[in-house]
Amino acid sequence: MSLSLSRATLTRWAPLAISAGLATGAAIVLRHVSPYASNSPLPGCPLYALTGLYCPGCGSTRCLYSLVHLDWQGAMAMNPLLVLSLPFLLLMLLNGAGVRMRALDPLMRVLASPMFWLVLLVGYAVLRNLPWAPFTALAPIG
Repeated sequence: MSLSLSRATLTRWAPLAISAGLATGAAIVLRHVSPYASNSPLPGCPLYALTGLYCPGCGSTRCLYSLVHLDWQGAMAMNPLLVLSLPFLLLMLLNGAGVRMRALDPLMRVLASPMFWLVLLVGYAVLRNLPWAPFTALAPIG
């Protein structure tokens, strides 16, 4: 029996397959390389190095390292937005591949809006740089 995949099927599933491959590679690297080590080959945030300000992605490497090691508290301490966004990003990838649940259509319309992500990321960047509680909890620890 011959398995024939149409170009449309490949195009539809390619982002999910590429993302799964990249996530697997990142998990393998982060399982063996600690971003906390002083001689770590993993890069830090260039924006933070230049300005001293936290970008929305600051702490992401340490967050993912903690997730790979099942340290949920450590992951939330490094980048809570990333931890909370991962399930929604997976939903977006599945939706793009054609795996849709009708009940999630309103949510998917919001998640598909570039303006939503722009406001969320800029707002998060501003809030995590405010120097008073509770906003200091949004900054990466360490």
